[in-house]
Amino acid sequence: MSIEQTAIKTTYFSIIGNIVLALIKGFAGFFGNSYALIADAIESTTDIFSSFLVLLGFKYAERPADENHPYGHGKIEPIITFLVVAFLVISATVIAYESIENIQTPHKVPKTWTLIVLGLIIVWKEISYRFVIKKSEETNSTSLKADAWHHRSDAITSVIAFIGISIAVVFGKGYETADDWAALLASGFILYNSYLILRPALGEIMDEQRYDDLIEEIRIKSIEVPGVTGTEKCFIRKAGMQFHIDLHAMVDGDISVTKGHDIAHLLQDHLKAEIPNLCHVLIHIEPDDL
Repeated sequence: MSIEQTAIKTTYFSIIGNIVLALIKGFAGFFGNSYALIADAIESTTDIFSSFLVLLGFKYAERPADENHPYGHGKIEPIITFLVVAFLVISATVIAYESIENIQTPHKVPKTWTLIVLGLIIVWKEISYRFVIKKSEETNSTSLKADAWHHRSDAITSVIAFIGISIAVVFGKGYETADDWAALLASGFILYNSYLILRPALGEIMDEQRYDDLIEEIRIKSIEVPGVTGTEKCFIRKAGMQFHIDLHAMVDGDISVTKGHDIAHLLQDHLKAEIPNLCHVLIHIEPDDL
């Protein structure tokens, strides 16, 4: 299975899970008098739409390179991540506004059974996070990483809701708003996570050099090729789940242009074979004056 197919299947998992959880949270929050659960349902609903955006982004990124896009269509992925973050910010704003409104409005204490619902949701969301984050590492996908953090933030907001509802249930009258304060705190956490998701996507779209480990691996693998004596500049651009490399390789300065050309092709083939997810590898030959 290709990394693109893996990413798409993982996104379907997120979509189905979020649809089920949004319904469970919504009904439990409405019938259990818990705005923290309703806030959780709102976040899960935005997660559904953001996961659909991620899926559309993966479908578009699968398109092969063409005349207008010689490096492929992978740059759509960080753009989709920006949209996912926008959904998170909108949901956090709605939750915060409604929480403040509810804090000022007298209402009933949440039902005790909502704690059981939240407990099961927390466990499922943490499992979902671990599954999706593992797939994001396998595919080098920032969109999948954003989707994974949706699951983790959902789990943590559910923990906060659990604490708020517990306070309201245990202490009873006078503590009804603990549930709403929990939802307000959750909205702040969602905003913070939005920044954590946005930052690497912004670096990707700006071709920021953030791949020191990969650069070191490229340098080590390069000198395994006969004729390559070392490396100089190494620039990396990430497009979706693939990397484009510009590498200056050092060779004996007395060899012919044809020999240098052959070494460059051997180096390209070797790097692509040894390091996953390398797409374009541009080799510039430098004479080794030593």
